[in-house]
Amino acid sequence: MHKLLRTAIATLLVSVGARAAADPLACSLAGYKAQAGLTAAAADNTLTLAWDGDRNQEVRLRFTIESGTPTIKELAVRRKGGSWAVLAANVTPEYRVVSGMRRMSNQQMQPLRGLNVAITDEIVDTHKWDAFWDAPLNLGSAAAGGNPPPAEGIANQPGLPRKADEIKRASAVYQANGCEVKSSGQRIEVSFPGVTLGVFSGRLQYTFYKGANLIRQEIVARTDQNSVAYKYDAGLKGLALQSGSRVAWRDTANVWQSYQFGGAVNENEMPLKASNRVIIAEQGKAGSIAAFPPPHNFFWARELATNLGYDWYRKDSDTTFSFGIRQAEKEEAAQYDQNFALYSARPGTWQRMAIYLYPNADGAQATLDPVLAYTHGDRYKPLPGYQVMNHHYHMDLGQRLIRAGSLDAEIPDLQALKSLGINIVSQIDSVGFEGGGRGAGAAEGGGRGRGAAEGSGRGRGAEAGGGGRGEGAAGRGEQAAGRGGGGRGDQLAVTAASIEGARRHSDKDFLVMPDQEFYGSPLGGHTDLLFSHPVMWTQGRAAGQPLVENDPKYGKVYRIGNAEDLMEMARREEVLISMPHPRTKGSTGFPDAVKNDPPFKDPHYQGVGFRWGMGVDLSEQRLCEIRCLPLFDEMSNWVADQPIPPKYLLSISEVRYQSPGDDIYASSPVSYVKLDTLPSAKDPSPVIKALMHGDYFITSGEVLIGSYAVEGSGDKRTIAADVEWTFPLEFVEVVWGDGQKTDRQIILATDLPPMGKHRFQIPFDSAGKKWVRFAAWDSAGNGALTQPVKLASAARATAGMRD
Repeated sequence: MHKLLRTAIATLLVSVGARAAADPLACSLAGYKAQAGLTAAAADNTLTLAWDGDRNQEVRLRFTIESGTPTIKELAVRRKGGSWAVLAANVTPEYRVVSGMRRMSNQQMQPLRGLNVAITDEIVDTHKWDAFWDAPLNLGSAAAGGNPPPAEGIANQPGLPRKADEIKRASAVYQANGCEVKSSGQRIEVSFPGVTLGVFSGRLQYTFYKGANLIRQEIVARTDQNSVAYKYDAGLKGLALQSGSRVAWRDTANVWQSYQFGGAVNENEMPLKASNRVIIAEQGKAGSIAAFPPPHNFFWARELATNLGYDWYRKDSDTTFSFGIRQAEKEEAAQYDQNFALYSARPGTWQRMAIYLYPNADGAQATLDPVLAYTHGDRYKPLPGYQVMNHHYHMDLGQRLIRAGSLDAEIPDLQALKSLGINIVSQIDSVGFEGGGRGAGAAEGGGRGRGAAEGSGRGRGAEAGGGGRGEGAAGRGEQAAGRGGGGRGDQLAVTAASIEGARRHSDKDFLVMPDQEFYGSPLGGHTDLLFSHPVMWTQGRAAGQPLVENDPKYGKVYRIGNAEDLMEMARREEVLISMPHPRTKGSTGFPDAVKNDPPFKDPHYQGVGFRWGMGVDLSEQRLCEIRCLPLFDEMSNWVADQPIPPKYLLSISEVRYQSPGDDIYASSPVSYVKLDTLPSAKDPSPVIKALMHGDYFITSGEVLIGSYAVEGSGDKRTIAADVEWTFPLEFVEVVWGDGQKTDRQIILATDLPPMGKHRFQIPFDSAGKKWVRFAAWDSAGNGALTQPVKLASAARATAGMRD
């Protein structure tokens, strides 16, 4: 009996050992180049990476493949000269995806119908990817009356409500049998093929950076299915619970919280509303691993920047736990439930679903500081000679102060924005146009019913364009310019309150500007008006009525009846005009439809807004690469031979009603305006002049361009730019056009260290070229870009605003 028992036990142990043994691991190192401080080696079915991190630390990671699943056999850190401390052993990447059907929104269709564009399959397939008012995971009954609508005879635009079988949920399945190791400058990429993630298939990839403890883990995958919108969650699974194990984070009030896994096993993930989107797994005295998403392209555009919980943990058993990053499936504010668009996955594009890991030899609280360095602590770094500007923020200052009954009422939004390092807030009050809006503007037909905010039922007025149930800019279901039809008295009262309120809420180091968004604009689409000084105006001018009248209460008032009236006011009062969210939302089809019209050719029509998220596609290497940047360069070609300045991009927020604790930094870009000192609220005209002359750059915050110039004369020029960055830089580029087509030169920057600075001097042959611009992009998709410079400078020098 004893012999039989011993035999049985031996057989069992052999069997268990066979199952636990690593699969054969065939790794190709053909693309790998050894260098000091960044090495890769394959032996005994194990791939070992070792590299110099930051703050005098070294990191080591060993991969195996277990039953087809790439497995982190060991992740360890040490201070140079010290002993290795293992933070994780035998853990696996965890990925979950939820996908639904992308639809084109009613808000996008309305301006196209106003331009007599037939809504066809081709039109839907072109514009649906840039939807703002779409919620592919919303199956609620409210969806039946909201965005997007059915389109008769359109195969890819089925009606609402959405069907449950449109939504698919899946976890990653791995069938790897090898890996590929490649070097690129001061980084190594390791990829494992054979990943299936719901409707996607592709590879698991890791990137390691010399000089940083940073690790990028991502699934790079594509789908051939049409109309896919999706979200993903990512993390590490199977970390050992040991003495001192816990997860730690700062809550939205920046108070440290932790969980030590003393509770019962979790059935599902525990979402966390962590400040700065960072969760840290601490493994006692060994150290910690932080997890966080890319700071900007992880987020699609929403009405709000409320923190929906972008991190998670899960106690899997009494011996293991998991943690990572996540996206919610809906808004918490029910009135915005029709606006949760997810990512767009165009067929055949490689979607990059990334999470960053930061192993560290220190505890959780000490680990947070080097992680936050990648986003400057979610603040916009001061840059000498520049002021940081937030524009097109739906604060609706005038309406809110009127409702509060005091021009001195507290506006928490301003505190929240100022805390980010922003010192110019170009907030917008929303105003509508009763009739005459080109291309249907805000309401179908260009101003139907009670004006721009009607035509959407319970919607958030013109912005919802026929579907959102949310709160209007001046209250639920009200028109942005005031209750009712946006009458003259209401709009003037709002404008007056906004002007005086902006003065009172400004400070020596903080400028609030009382600007406006014009729904149903006669210029086509939506129009932003940025004022160099107070201007009173209202929509509607009867036949024979003068453009300007003297109002007994408000003084000089413009009455705007058409496009020429608006442009005349802009010329007389030095008003900057910009089109927010071009080619999407209520500006779908614009500015293309008006590029040959006199208003667009006027220098006061400064350009268009830049904001990713209205169609986030994770195959993009640059923020808003598919919608915004091609238009940017096309506009430069449109006006290349005209005696006017180039058209510029102006960063926009598009978010409304923010408070301290909201995740504002992640949601939008800013403009660094070249001004030595901050203008006072009495005279914001220097801001407008700088914007009109293109003296600013746009950034997500992590990449800064301290100076930029096209040096030299004749055909042989030099592009000179001083760039600094936090995440490892990916590339810089010089982009130019000849009036017909656009071209570019890309300079890889993967040999530069993270947290760096560099002066780029790039030879540039300007022969045959009519304009040029510069941009820099990092490995997390963040970036900065300058405005275009016309190479025939005489036209630009004579066409700006009057001094």
